Amino acid sequence: MEYTQATDIKERIDQLVDKLGWKHIKKENIYCIRSFNAKTRAIARIWGIGKIFTQVIKLPAYYIIEVNSKKFDRLDPKEQTKVLIHELMHIPKTFSGALLSHKGRYHRINDREVNKWLESISGITDTVRTLSIKQ
Repeated sequence: MEYTQATDIKERIDQLVDKLGWKHIKKENIYCIRSFNAKTRAIARIWGIGKIFTQVIKLPAYYIIEVNSKKFDRLDPKEQTKVLIHELMHIPKTFSGALLSHKGRYHRINDREVNKWLESISGITDTVRTLSIKQ
């Protein structure tokens, strides 16, 4: 597997953090990479530096967002944005280097929640609505 810096993804992440108003995310501590020839089903992944590193070695918390080029680059821009929002949702409000699971006591990371955030910044609704016109 090969990695390259993904400056285009980093720019989009920075814009998303600003638009979403997620002030707990330190944009300067997020790095973005694009992986090639990855043997994973994932479209994207987020990696965090664990608490042991932040406490013992006194490193600040960092996160790496990895996009799988083979899968991510094929998506249309809206779907790519949804994937990036999903990955950002794994970052806890403490910005500690830890990662939130998909289902927690006080949060959910799923399509419904991602769509809510997407709608809040763009007015885009992902649900299909059938209009019945009565004559």
